[in-house]
Amino acid sequence: MGWLADERGLEKCAANHAPLTPLSHLRRAADVHAERTALVHGSIRLTYGEYHARVSRLASALAGMGIQPGDVVATILPNIAAHAEAHFGVPACGAILNAINTRLDLDTVSYILEHGGAKLVLCDTAFLKLASEAAARLGARAPVIVEVCDRESGFTPSGDFLEYEELMARGNPWAAWVMPEDEWESLALNYTSGTTGRPKGVVYHHRGAYLATCGNAIAWRMQLFPVYLTIVPLFHCNGWCHTWMVPMLGGTVVCCRDITAKAIYAAIADERVTHFGGAPIVLNTLINAAPEDRRHFDHVVEVFTAGAPPPAATLAAIEPLGFNVTQVYGLTEVYGPATECIWKPEWEGTTGDERAALKARTGVAMATLEGAEVHDTHGQPIPRDTVHLGEIAMRGNMVMKGYYRNPEATAEAFRDGWFRSGDIAFQHEDGYIKITDRAKDIIISGGENVSSVEVEGVIAHHPAVSLCAVVAKPDERWGEVPCAFVELKRGREATEDEIIAFARERLAGFKTPKQVIFCELPKTSTGKIQKFELRAVAKLAVETEEAR
Repeated sequence: MGWLADERGLEKCAANHAPLTPLSHLRRAADVHAERTALVHGSIRLTYGEYHARVSRLASALAGMGIQPGDVVATILPNIAAHAEAHFGVPACGAILNAINTRLDLDTVSYILEHGGAKLVLCDTAFLKLASEAAARLGARAPVIVEVCDRESGFTPSGDFLEYEELMARGNPWAAWVMPEDEWESLALNYTSGTTGRPKGVVYHHRGAYLATCGNAIAWRMQLFPVYLTIVPLFHCNGWCHTWMVPMLGGTVVCCRDITAKAIYAAIADERVTHFGGAPIVLNTLINAAPEDRRHFDHVVEVFTAGAPPPAATLAAIEPLGFNVTQVYGLTEVYGPATECIWKPEWEGTTGDERAALKARTGVAMATLEGAEVHDTHGQPIPRDTVHLGEIAMRGNMVMKGYYRNPEATAEAFRDGWFRSGDIAFQHEDGYIKITDRAKDIIISGGENVSSVEVEGVIAHHPAVSLCAVVAKPDERWGEVPCAFVELKRGREATEDEIIAFARERLAGFKTPKQVIFCELPKTSTGKIQKFELRAVAKLAVETEEAR
């Protein structure tokens, strides 16, 4: 089907076929835009020629450390220049990049290093204790640690490990890159917190990442030479693939280590930042910034927001400040953003709540995603009537290869030829999706996924706790925070502060409950805790506080 009668001599060859890979974006930019500014971090300002040379140094230096194609190289880094370099340098030596969330606890980081099989870790000075203790648990399988000292942020090398610039000095700035022979080759390994205690390893291929860069540029209506600010952590879906995207447009990546209103406004004013992405909490940070932290700018900044459905009030408040917000939606499993709320010309005259409600839609499939639909429990599309609910399902080149070393979970996620997201939504008549809830009780706090099951498991270990249920509580700053409902054992006592402290010792800060309510948990006749009742109680508590 679709073949000419005689296709002899029309085979793929080097002249007419090259595997798609985001590495090609930087390789081309180094030639076409050699003198343009590619990367900014404090006083560091690299041209594309210099950026390419440093990536070549890193790739060849890693190879000199024994890293071979197919090996995993992990990073525990904030958004600094070295992390951007690693996004190209690690795959440029044929290795797979595993960017680890810097906010995770010791046990989870150790698990990721073991499960992913990292041979080497590039680690920021601030997280050396975490990395070294996590690696120590692996014994002979422990990865080599290379310290990345961010001198631009005031750090000095510890002296305990090979330092990043020492590693770079070993590399060759003219070394050839190991380009993929097959675009299905693995590019990155990203661990998602999901809905259970142990994260799953999401595997990206070069083709998907390349197409994600194209899809994001189209959705953002980008032109040449954007100035992109790295608000989205590079350990979140590789910064939504944006660091790989910017060289395609000859743009500039401006690194932002500490996400504060002052730093964001300064970057916009001083570097003339044109684009950034972030969770709704970032928008709230800008809205509520102190007068002394604000800076004047005279251009419109384009913003992608995702990670949690943004409140309409937030969208209404941010626009007059000089920001045009586009809501996008996705998951780690689909390379970050995969749907976009395309703004229709006929909506242009809308104002106030009506305009904000339109901007708050989850959207439609990006141009490089084959499909995004809402399916019922039988895997069939629901009516587009805003009434019927179902699960968001996606398919196409922007869907992961699968879960690393977990074929069962992969098969379940890809049931009936679609990726099942676990997010509940309805569809408007025009096809726009709108999320209403999240399956399996995921809590999204400041853009971070929090597994209620994991938090419940920790609190249940407290000697005074009989039962525990954790749900999302609305929060003005973070969007949502964990709220724990606890049923104590007969004759035992505990305070809210004790339970929170107990959890904080065992969990990352963003996973720790911000409120504990002691009560008898509502249950079904079979003993299942009725979480929808608890969510209503948590929401009512917030409304009561606001009414006061």
